[in-house]
Amino acid sequence: MNQVNQQENYTASARPRRLRTTAGLRRMVRETRLSPDQLIAPIFVRHGEGVREPIAALPGVFRFSVDNAVREAELCGAAGLPAVLIFGIPERKSQVGEENFADDGIVQQAVRAIRRAVPELVIMTDVCMCQYTESGHCGLIDEHDGYVLNDDTLEILQRVAVSHAAAGADIVAPSGMMDGMVRALRSALDMAGHERAAILSYAIKYASAMYGPFRDAAGSSLKSGDRRTHQMDPANVREALREAALDVAEGADMLMVKPALSYLDVIRQTRDRFPEMPLVAYNVSGEYSMVKAAAERGWIDERSAALEILTSIRRAGADMVISYWAREAVGWL
Repeated sequence: MNQVNQQENYTASARPRRLRTTAGLRRMVRETRLSPDQLIAPIFVRHGEGVREPIAALPGVFRFSVDNAVREAELCGAAGLPAVLIFGIPERKSQVGEENFADDGIVQQAVRAIRRAVPELVIMTDVCMCQYTESGHCGLIDEHDGYVLNDDTLEILQRVAVSHAAAGADIVAPSGMMDGMVRALRSALDMAGHERAAILSYAIKYASAMYGPFRDAAGSSLKSGDRRTHQMDPANVREALREAALDVAEGADMLMVKPALSYLDVIRQTRDRFPEMPLVAYNVSGEYSMVKAAAERGWIDERSAALEILTSIRRAGADMVISYWAREAVGWL
């Protein structure tokens, strides 16, 4: 009997145990960290003065005039966020979108004002055409077949990137998925004397259903056609790694995967394939708005869900996360 009891005691003590700890000890042994310096806040800027316009499809997010965009950037910096990503909403659209590369364009105005007010903040700018063109496409479109005119678009994006860097942007982020976009922008920036301007490439950008609220916010909905001619098929991951490899070879300083939540496997494979590259993931508008909508109905706890999502993106391998929760998450953390 004693031998049986000893055997039972041994088995119980040798059984693997989960770590049952206090909250403090759980924080000590946490494998994935989420901190303010890993988060980047998008800011939408439009013309006007004193504008703080709510975006219905993105509760808690606003379109700002330049003066209020500066205040928002100041709050981001004070919260400990390292960077903001600027999206411009032009006064008027055209076939080419001239305001996109104008010295007095809305992004250029915002960059200069934020640079003066918050000099330590890293300023990123979106380099694309969808907000500025009448078509709503990411590039110039061949009217006959609806395909993007890749090389003609690159010439415009070069002008956009140079104008943003001249205004004071630290990082330009081409998002149109044009072939050769990183090489074209690197060449144009260097020739214009902006060798220090970095390129965050939207290297892996899927033709996702999760961009709807953003298109409402930026006024970039399509008049016709779709973006599947130049954005990626959500079913493909090997193609994603090829796209990233091309951008690395062309001189990208950082890579992005967009969207994030449905593509955690892509983030992980990109991290494994390019361990030396800083990797950014975009927690996009649809991912944000779904949680907001459920939280408004009392179906989900927003704070817990948001932090779980952001942590999962970091756990998958992203160094930084662009998120509409960025400033709010700082308070939660």
